[in-house]
Amino acid sequence: MENNLYNFKRIQVVPAAADFIDIVLSKCNKGVTVVHPGYAISRIRAFYMRKVKFCQQCFHDKLTKILEDFPLLDDIHPFYADLMNVLYDRDHYKLALGQLNIARRLIDNLAKDYVRLLKFGTSLYQCKQLKRAALGRMCTLMKKLKASLVYLEQVRQHLSRLPSIDPTTRTLILCGYPNVGKSSFINSLTRANVDVQPYAFTTKSLFVGHMDYQYLRWQVIDTPGLLDHPLEDRNTIEMQSITALAHLHAAVVYIVDISEQCGYTIHQQVELFRSIKPLFANKPVMLVANKVDTKKFEDLTDEDKALMDAAGKEAGAPGMLMSTMTGEGVSEVKIAACDRLLEKRVNIKMRGKRMVEVRNRLEVTVPKPRDGRQRPAYIPEAVLANRNVQAMAEEDGEDGAQDRKEEAGVAAAGAPPKSIFEGTPHYSRNWVEMGPYDQQKDPLFLFGPEWKEQYMLREDEHKWDRIPEIMNGMNVADYYVEDVDDAVEVLEREEEDRIMALEKALAEGSWDDHDLTEEDRQALAEWKKKKSKILFDHRSKKIRNPGLSRRQSAPLDTVQDMEDHLESIGIDAKRASARLRAKSRGRPKSRDRSASRGPQDGDVTMERSVSRSRKRTRSELRGVSPSPGVASEQMLRQAVKRSRKSQEKRNRNARAGEADRSITTKMPKHLFSGKRGQQADRR
Repeated sequence: MENNLYNFKRIQVVPAAADFIDIVLSKCNKGVTVVHPGYAISRIRAFYMRKVKFCQQCFHDKLTKILEDFPLLDDIHPFYADLMNVLYDRDHYKLALGQLNIARRLIDNLAKDYVRLLKFGTSLYQCKQLKRAALGRMCTLMKKLKASLVYLEQVRQHLSRLPSIDPTTRTLILCGYPNVGKSSFINSLTRANVDVQPYAFTTKSLFVGHMDYQYLRWQVIDTPGLLDHPLEDRNTIEMQSITALAHLHAAVVYIVDISEQCGYTIHQQVELFRSIKPLFANKPVMLVANKVDTKKFEDLTDEDKALMDAAGKEAGAPGMLMSTMTGEGVSEVKIAACDRLLEKRVNIKMRGKRMVEVRNRLEVTVPKPRDGRQRPAYIPEAVLANRNVQAMAEEDGEDGAQDRKEEAGVAAAGAPPKSIFEGTPHYSRNWVEMGPYDQQKDPLFLFGPEWKEQYMLREDEHKWDRIPEIMNGMNVADYYVEDVDDAVEVLEREEEDRIMALEKALAEGSWDDHDLTEEDRQALAEWKKKKSKILFDHRSKKIRNPGLSRRQSAPLDTVQDMEDHLESIGIDAKRASARLRAKSRGRPKSRDRSASRGPQDGDVTMERSVSRSRKRTRSELRGVSPSPGVASEQMLRQAVKRSRKSQEKRNRNARAGEADRSITTKMPKHLFSGKRGQQADRR
């Protein structure tokens, strides 16, 4: 099934019985609620029939939505079905949903009966009483569902808090006694933040974390602690772990606390492992000894070692050592568990029917020989020896194979039995301090060959120093002196002084560049260009507008200042100053156009129109102050015209400005006067 079927957070809230009734009746009271005795009886009947049908439809839709949101235990994955049985009781859950289904059917039948009766109503009073009876009986049915609705709302709240577990994806399940380190292990592998406390049963429900391995997404499930007693005596917390172990196809990591700080002996933990061993069927299992930082595996008694070895061999589980406190062996356990599960899943897929179909579609291409030379396939000697042994075993039959097993047992009688923990790396030092690479110390090939072996130094012993020799038998530490900070500070000050002296010489023009080569001159020119560009960009960003306005800066720059400046650089300033002085002379405020010519017919009208246009222009420009960006009076007049044109939209809406949000008329008369129609909203 798809994962979205198990997204229980989408279930809508289940209202209480009283709230349920209020919601439905408030919907029924919307629309037309007034009828008069003067209406025709057919109209009155239709009105109350619509009321009953609408109320029945509201109840039907609400109940149907609840029944569709809650999952059916027969249609979901067995893991979720059993988990809901453990948490909420399957019978109680089905009974609550069944009561809602029966109530929905009864409400539908009630509506049909009363609609049939309303067809024969003879008066307004009789139809109204039938409607009241129908709605009353529907509400009575809903009141009887009070307990079921409350129970379903509690189930919905708890379901929404359940972790999203995908029963079909790659999964690691952590199990064991309480307080053995399961939550610490999942916190170190994933980004889950499971609470870790030094007392038993800190984890009371299933927690899920996610990690990546070999470009695949994995989920790690932390289960509550288990105790060694019969299945019927287990509580709800323990049954969640049993449900996950029974239904999820995952790799099981059984964690044992060899320090016995959890309060349970190794013998008790091994007995629990054997009691739940039937749940490990067809699953890769690993027996992991935790807290080796507190008590080493070598310090255990021979009896405890024999117990763990026997339990691991019975279940076919390899043994691993780790410490979640220091992180030793955590990554090795993760890699080993993931690899075993991947191998198991691949084997299952290879035995499936789909692989047969894929294999039938494959076509093997046989290359044609390019010459007459024979090129047989190379088979290693070890593989040939193994084939010979298998062929001899097939020829001898079961009796010969049994005889060889007995001979091998007699030959190995004097040697101690191999432990499942033999060959597990015990890391007593940090991996950075490891000596030359030894594959026996790293059987899982986690760190790989040490690159320090490739160092070419005078002495091979120096390869494994923390800081290898770099030159003349010395390293970085040999060049460090006590007053190195003071020496660096002196060098920095000297460099700053030299840079300041160079900049000063460049500014004064006293610096001579005859000693520079052509490349140095090009580099210097490029440096100057880059520096000037940086200064220009900085000033343009910092000062966007001039500090002084035109009106403020105008008195500072006089015509005499300009003359002095032009004469200092050897330019005749007479013509320029005369032109500026001519422009600075003011014009008369008014000019009589008729003064140059005599009065003629029609001049009076023309003079009046011209004077009116001049007055209008002066009144328009009276409130506008000159700006540095306005070059002429025509441009100023055009700017005023455009500003007024931009205000036309606001003036049309009667707004004082862009920030005006006032509503002048609160209640327009055309919307709040006159008689209301029958379809008006009267809320």
